[in-house]
Amino acid sequence: MENETRSTNQGAVLSPEKLTQFFTKQLNRIYCAKHHLLKRLPELGSHAHFRDLALAIDETVTDVERQIARMDEIFLLLEIKPGFEHCQGIIGIIEDAFSAIQQEVGDPEMRDLSILFYLQNIEGIEMASFKMLNMAAPKLEKKEVRQLLIENLDEAREDFGLLEYITSTYFKA
Repeated sequence: MENETRSTNQGAVLSPEKLTQFFTKQLNRIYCAKHHLLKRLPELGSHAHFRDLALAIDETVTDVERQIARMDEIFLLLEIKPGFEHCQGIIGIIEDAFSAIQQEVGDPEMRDLSILFYLQNIEGIEMASFKMLNMAAPKLEKKEVRQLLIENLDEAREDFGLLEYITSTYFKA
């Protein structure tokens, strides 16, 4: 029964093996998404009409590069190899966003709003992922892993806040 999940009055208790399996799968998914975004964001920035949005996208690219480097470090600390399997769902969300943005090609303001809408959605998924991984990290008994995840979460929150601020400029009366 050691490898099974047990139910208690205080919630589920995961075995170390299952926790590591969960952590690895979820880290891989967000890692995959970050790599995909790194490929796609420069194109998105070239379509931004509002200069502040283009600059925010450039900043996001830099942040994504740092987040990937931190995740590479996490993989090394845990002695696991990153993988790109089971990523279709999150890549589908990203690609859906890009196709929706392309539909607004003739209207720069609507295109910018679409970019902002989808980037905030994607950033929200990333924040939720880093929060969940951060909750699981102490059980892995690697303090460095938790710190790296906190840094990624903080960066994702900052990016989300910047996008939110830029969005608010479109709705000021």
